Amino acid sequence: MKRAIVPRMDDHAGSGRQETDNARLDRNLSELLQELRVALPGVQVLFAFLLAVPFAQGFTRVTDFQRALFFVVMALTAMSLAFLIAPSSWHRLRFRRRDKERLLQASNRMSIAGLAFLALAMTGAVMLIADFIYSPTLTIVSGIGAGLVFGILWYIAPLMGHGPKPEEGGR
Repeated sequence: MKRAIVPRMDDHAGSGRQETDNARLDRNLSELLQELRVALPGVQVLFAFLLAVPFAQGFTRVTDFQRALFFVVMALTAMSLAFLIAPSSWHRLRFRRRDKERLLQASNRMSIAGLAFLALAMTGAVMLIADFIYSPTLTIVSGIGAGLVFGILWYIAPLMGHGPKPEEGGR
């Protein structure tokens, strides 16, 4: 009499899900790629806008500070795109190697780095607009404000565990 091999089902990290390691990896990778699908269009629009700005007529009236800040924002946006698109490339090139755990870990790190570059780029873009339209004082205030908002919402609050508890409808 032959026994059927049944994959081991575990409750990973107390999530309440009974799933195999492979199912968990598949779900985690799918969720990560879905999150990137949300972030990427915004970054692409910002990058496209930044590519067009130097060719606008008013760009000749910018100060040296604004020109330098513009370049930094453009470079940060390009870095963000590189890190946020990289998980898709890694997945496409490595998915047949049966090492999803390592792929998922690397993709997670790249996504976090991409969002950090995006937060810096968007903070810089807010500062650039404030400096161009208003004053150096508002540039500093808006930069600090934007940096705090991104830092708190994208990093501090999630790491501190704020939000709904699993029994209140969260995941």
